[in-house]
Amino acid sequence: MSHAMINYPHIASMVFNTPLYATPTLVQAVRSVLEPRLLGRTHDLPQSLGLGGDEEREMQRLQVVGRLAIISVHGVLVARRGQINDACEEILSYERLRGQITAALNHEMVEEIVLDFHTGGGQAMGCKELGDFIRASTAIKPITALVNFAAYSAGYFLAAACSRIIASPTAGVGSIGVIIETYEISRMEEEMGITFNTFFRGDHKNNLSPHEPITDQAIQEINIKLDDAYATFTESVASYRGLSVNDVMATEARLYTAKDALAARLIDDIAPAQDALDAIAQAYTSQSPPSGPRNSRRIQAQARALDTSCRL
Repeated sequence: MSHAMINYPHIASMVFNTPLYATPTLVQAVRSVLEPRLLGRTHDLPQSLGLGGDEEREMQRLQVVGRLAIISVHGVLVARRGQINDACEEILSYERLRGQITAALNHEMVEEIVLDFHTGGGQAMGCKELGDFIRASTAIKPITALVNFAAYSAGYFLAAACSRIIASPTAGVGSIGVIIETYEISRMEEEMGITFNTFFRGDHKNNLSPHEPITDQAIQEINIKLDDAYATFTESVASYRGLSVNDVMATEARLYTAKDALAARLIDDIAPAQDALDAIAQAYTSQSPPSGPRNSRRIQAQARALDTSCRL
């Protein structure tokens, strides 16, 4: 897909001037893709970038192995559909995840849902709604979060809503915080002799314009958004995990190793991904599926291969 077909302003609106449940490293990784195009430095643009909007690939068929539905939660999490591939970045929408979970809930062969996490987070918008949906769905079927190998920020928000969290020994969780980035190019425009004349009504209509220095009024609005998104995150995790809000806030958006996360009660168990899947599947080996007797061989339900070189 050609770069000319990519809606960069739309992508930028999902990254800048909006609350993100994402690690700073992930924000930097996405920003490195956007900045060259937004600043007119097309020669710096990664050569392997592609985006599917209307041409988005069809939703992958639900992966059902034995009595388990395994759903991948990989890449950058966003509110609406879309996909980016730039060597190892991908976008996954909350609405797609909700559709896949719903399909698993309605699948007569599925006894338990496993969400396979490898994400540095994403948008705050839409995350709470999916988290609450996952928590409500656990009353219908067990939903296990398998952190294989990262569930940070929005990823941890969703994992916390599951029935339980199992992390691989070298996995990481946490980053329970919120971040907002703005960008401002007025000095570059001034050097280039470019002037933007903006006319508006409503004192806040032009907040966070990239064509002029940020105002105290805009900073105040940013802090209001940060406080609201942070309260939503910490209160939700506290409710999902049976922790106090103060304990959740005390994490200070730290990135936890599996061992430290277990001590802090952010996860429930530590196990290699395949071992965890085998143990879950074993609980259903004595049950016969509706279509006939179950194959007694060892379950080979393995989560989709992950590119561990991806930046989180």
